[in-house]
Amino acid sequence: MNALAATTRNFRQAARILGLDSKIEKSLLIPFREIKVECTIPKDDGTLVSFVGFRVQHDNARGPMKGGIRYHPEVDPDEVNALAQLMTWKSAVADIPYGGAKGGIGCNPKDLSKSELERLTRVFTQKIHDLIGVNTDVPAPDMGTNSQTMAWILDEYSKFHGHSPAIVTGKPIDLGGSLGREAATGRGVVFATEALLSEHGKAIKDLTFAIQGFGNVGSWAAKLIHERGGKVVAVSDITGAVRNPNGIDIPALLKHKETTGVITNFSGGDAMDSNELLTHECDVLIPCALGGVLNRENAADVKAKYVIEAANHPTDPDADEILSNKGVVILPDIYANAGGVTVSYFEWVQVIMCIHLTAQKRTSITFGIFFEFLDTF
Repeated sequence: MNALAATTRNFRQAARILGLDSKIEKSLLIPFREIKVECTIPKDDGTLVSFVGFRVQHDNARGPMKGGIRYHPEVDPDEVNALAQLMTWKSAVADIPYGGAKGGIGCNPKDLSKSELERLTRVFTQKIHDLIGVNTDVPAPDMGTNSQTMAWILDEYSKFHGHSPAIVTGKPIDLGGSLGREAATGRGVVFATEALLSEHGKAIKDLTFAIQGFGNVGSWAAKLIHERGGKVVAVSDITGAVRNPNGIDIPALLKHKETTGVITNFSGGDAMDSNELLTHECDVLIPCALGGVLNRENAADVKAKYVIEAANHPTDPDADEILSNKGVVILPDIYANAGGVTVSYFEWVQVIMCIHLTAQKRTSITFGIFFEFLDTF
């Protein structure tokens, strides 16, 4: 089941539970606007290459549309539609006055030089600049993009509209970025995990964790779990996987990855098959990579008692049903990974209002939002 079909199926189930009118249900599933553009750039060797860029603006009923821009080979219209829809629900769950949007370019950023990525980003911005805006649609980083990407978008957009630092979030600190933004999604995952576990009379320090994906979100989640006394027994990323039943020394693994670029050949653990990470023995499984990794093929073998959806839609509907029937508690992505959009909102507000929030203040506010939301159930 592809991303859009899975997301739509979950929404329809929620609509039935909520008793939504069929007309409202249909309206909420149709995106406000879909944008598809050609992005042709000269490569460093002088040859031309073309990519397809997308921006789906799903809903603006609660405020400006908000969502990341993803550079990844698997970016396609269905995936971007699904992610835009999820952003709408995520902003609503976190009670942030945003709607939902998502963007992406079908490319592999690892195959492009920094100058090529800059040209691609600027061309994409030129094609969509009149359809985004400070109070219309505010992009942010996502998989394959970062604060530098946002700086290029800000600069290119400002050529058409004047200096507009609030047009993106997740930008460099010197351009009005937010302190703590890099850690925000991973930190939010940990806050959400703490809130869920407390409802079950448990704590991070007493449990074991397996984390799929050791990029920005997964590495921060692992670091913060380790600091809280949790035992991370298995970690995987695109380069491989490592396990240690006594707990991985996360700071040492982070240093190893920074030095080598991979998590393989780490002396503090044993190599394992990356495909076995999702079914590894642990109390809490945290998928932090791509969507749909938990499915009908592997859900029955999941040994974790809790699944924290740090990635976007990592559990497809079939797996969700299988896991629920097993008694596994699943914390949905639209709550678990809302830390990023929460801090993005603070960044947007501070730029518009010309104020400055410390990282500690944002963390305090974010922590309160997560616990206040969980208390409503």
